[in-house]
Amino acid sequence: MTGINFEAEANALREALIERRRDFHRHPELAFQEVRTAGIVAQELSALGLEVQAGVGQTGVVGLLEGGSDGPTVLVRADMDALPIQEENQTEYASAEAGKMHACGHDGHTAIALGVARLFSKYRDQIAGRIKFVFQPAEEIVGGAQAMIRDGVLENPRPDVSLGLHLWNTSPLGILGVADGPVMAGASIFKIDITGRGGHAASPHEATDPVVCAAQIITAFQTIVSRNIAPLESGVVSVTIVRAGDADNIIPQRVHMEGTFRAFTIEVRDLIDRRIREIAQAIGTAMNCQVEVMTSHGTIPTVNDPKVAARVRERFRAMVGDDKLDTESRTMGAEDMAFLMTDIPGMYFFLGSGNSERGLDYPHHHPRFDFDEEALPLGVALMSAAVAEYVLPGS
Repeated sequence: MTGINFEAEANALREALIERRRDFHRHPELAFQEVRTAGIVAQELSALGLEVQAGVGQTGVVGLLEGGSDGPTVLVRADMDALPIQEENQTEYASAEAGKMHACGHDGHTAIALGVARLFSKYRDQIAGRIKFVFQPAEEIVGGAQAMIRDGVLENPRPDVSLGLHLWNTSPLGILGVADGPVMAGASIFKIDITGRGGHAASPHEATDPVVCAAQIITAFQTIVSRNIAPLESGVVSVTIVRAGDADNIIPQRVHMEGTFRAFTIEVRDLIDRRIREIAQAIGTAMNCQVEVMTSHGTIPTVNDPKVAARVRERFRAMVGDDKLDTESRTMGAEDMAFLMTDIPGMYFFLGSGNSERGLDYPHHHPRFDFDEEALPLGVALMSAAVAEYVLPGS
């Protein structure tokens, strides 16, 4: 077969992609509430002739595009949910839903995946294998991928390759993050309750102050990364919530603390988990306070398979040039796409979507987040080329 010009095919969809993305942006829906978004996705996939399953993982949608001959199954994933943020942008497509906003680019991800489905539906007879489009709910609360897995998204058929992308405003438009190995961290949380003995603030010697104990624990936590993790490894420990007391003349009875810890490997994650418990308990004992520690792991690291990454990266290099490829791009942010790549070799890449000249460079989860929409056709072209590497021989 003759080669497909994916850039030209994607550019022909440019206006439709922008229109669809802006519609999603006007009508953001929070985790497991993506009813309108999922309905539009299912309708468009059905109109393209895909086999569609709705209600997968509560509000997820799966579309299967069968090829004309046998071959591998490629999973393409897009997340659909928005964030509980009041948008501050004044664009004509700004959120119409109070307190809800697409502030992370998921509206773009969904539009791009629909564009890829539309593009490949034209070439279904030439596809050797099949493409499994997964539109996932609830990425922001780290529950959607596992909910879809429980509902069988990785079976019948089981994917051979898993692909995903994230629009990335911290990089200029067109720069691609295409690293091997861990590219996003696993995210875990801790909750700590410290119980002392309350009393009058004028007589601290008659009380056991849990606030001072908490302060010592917070300070000691800063040594976990600096003095326990090898210098060439990475980790993050952040205390983000501290609650104590109701009056300025009362030493409180209790302090409650919460926070997050991140790591690129399970080994480092478990080391941090252990040290959080050891430090908190030991300081509590030293300061005559009772300390209870709870930890839980929300996501695992998102890890690119080196063989898949190398294969996709070569396809990208031929399209955009070597100077657009960032092979060191990693973030301590987390993604439940990791669960769709646990036993399936995959590639998760970042697509630069920032444009500082147009003021489109606010960070993700900011109330003024927006991205350069030229990333939409580029995303369709890149993802289509990555998929074609597996299901369109000779493309």
